[in-house]
Amino acid sequence: MDNLYSLTAGELLGLLDKKTIKPEEIIESVYSRAQSVDKKIKGYLNLDREKALSRAKSLPSSGKLKGIPVAVKDNICVEGELTTCASKILRGFKPPYNATVIEKLKSEGAVIFGKTNMDEFAFGSSCENSSYFPTLNPWDTARIPGGSSGGSAAVVSADEAVMAIGSDTGGSIRQPASLCGVVGMKPTYGRVSRYGLIAFASSLDQIGPLTKDIKDAALLLGVIAGFDEKDSTSVNVPVPDYASYLKNDVKGVKIGIPKEYFVEGMDKEVEASVREAIALLKGKGAQIVDVSLPHTEYAVAVYYILATAEASSNLARFDGVQYGYRCEDPANLLDMYERTRGEGFGAEAKRRIILGTYVLSSGYYDAYYLKAQKVRMLIKNDFEQVFKSGCDCILTPTSPTPAFKVGERSADPLSMYLSDIFTISVNLAGVPALSMPCGFTKSGLPIGMQLIGNFFEEGKIFNAAYAYESNTDWHKRSPKL
Repeated sequence: MDNLYSLTAGELLGLLDKKTIKPEEIIESVYSRAQSVDKKIKGYLNLDREKALSRAKSLPSSGKLKGIPVAVKDNICVEGELTTCASKILRGFKPPYNATVIEKLKSEGAVIFGKTNMDEFAFGSSCENSSYFPTLNPWDTARIPGGSSGGSAAVVSADEAVMAIGSDTGGSIRQPASLCGVVGMKPTYGRVSRYGLIAFASSLDQIGPLTKDIKDAALLLGVIAGFDEKDSTSVNVPVPDYASYLKNDVKGVKIGIPKEYFVEGMDKEVEASVREAIALLKGKGAQIVDVSLPHTEYAVAVYYILATAEASSNLARFDGVQYGYRCEDPANLLDMYERTRGEGFGAEAKRRIILGTYVLSSGYYDAYYLKAQKVRMLIKNDFEQVFKSGCDCILTPTSPTPAFKVGERSADPLSMYLSDIFTISVNLAGVPALSMPCGFTKSGLPIGMQLIGNFFEEGKIFNAAYAYESNTDWHKRSPKL
């Protein structure tokens, strides 16, 4: 078969089980596709055909993902592979160990297939802040794919990868999934180990799947989820069989619609598509109820105080001594520190380090950081109240607009930050959420909707998402490249 690259992991695993195809054929097909289209998309930072083929030939004979290539965001450590966070300051860095998610993928037979582009250190909502090059949206290459996991979302959308792994700190899996027309999930905080994920904001970061459909998302999350003693924030909660939730039946499922997520100024086509999705689920028997998340309006401000504070602390380790880039011919130690960081970090990274250092500084800690932590608790309480009222999940738009044009918001950081206005609260609360396709604009751009669940109830999200997907064909459409 010459179109293996266009199939889902579930379809490919069926062919592998029947011994109709070999893992090497999948690698050759996907690699050939990437060679053909990635010059337009620029989703990959590193892609090595020989290494992927060698891995495919040495696979175990069993495993949930045997023979399936999985692309990996460049902030997740793969032993001996370049891992740079798309930043100059980590240029040339090769970790001496695998992230826990990489070990889990390999133990189930997945082929680690290339590292994908991202906003530097996951700082961005457009994938334009990479120190290498911007990634472009497969549906319209004049537009951004979303960020910061824009590379992972774009290569899945363009059939350059069967599945991909991304990270989500404020919407960095769900927003690009929405703008590229694929499925992306941020699990409950603590559900997936962060060991080996280069930290942006440690209390918000989560690793999650980007896939072509809901079935693949459930499969991939089932592989990477689970307790890890190497991560002190990992939670020892049993991982259910997510496939058991994939039923085309939402009768009696209670779905909350928060009024704060349908605001003036959002794109009319986005709102119309999401409301049509709500109507479809209601028609299939779901119970639709109005709910309120009253502290949503503070989420963006709280997020950019807490996330930048944690980022400024986490990035202090990159000083030219232990990792990656170091300036040439420093005059002394202080000159080496200053020039290495000045030359190594990009503009957005510097902006966030400065902002984070400011809010943590003496005299401002109580006014900004401490107050933001208190408001974060109110945002978390909002979600808990909704789920205590009996809601199984909450449905919202993922992004207030479809993909915007390259460079359109580069000079306006606040406008860029508002791209994640519907996804940030989820990270602050720590609950799981998924973005999936729910329509297209008249100009052919994907629109995504978000399903939010209670802590460790990803299964209920998969149930509602699968029921919707089973009655629509948005996920089957592919960009013309």
